[in-house]
Amino acid sequence: MWIAIAVGCVGCFALKLVGLSLPRRVIEQPLVKHIAELLPVALLTALIATQTFTSGHRLQLDARAAGLVAAAIAVRFKAPFLVVVALACVVTALVRLAA
Repeated sequence: MWIAIAVGCVGCFALKLVGLSLPRRVIEQPLVKHIAELLPVALLTALIATQTFTSGHRLQLDARAAGLVAAAIAVRFKAPFLVVVALACVVTALVRLAA
């Protein structure tokens, strides 16, 4: 396990070093800027999907999906962040209570 952590640390450091070593002309290209803007959104979406629809090594559809749907609806109606989180928690809890 410690070897995997060490390899991950070295890999992250190397990736950051490569990013800092790139010439400015590469970083300022429109395609690179566009990808850099979209990458955090893609990573966050993958994290949300993984945490919502998996349990261990299996896909699972449970109360978390209902909370996610409630949060998505709240975001659609431009609710404040704390309202979105609270609504997702309440809906998830109610679905778990009902089950």
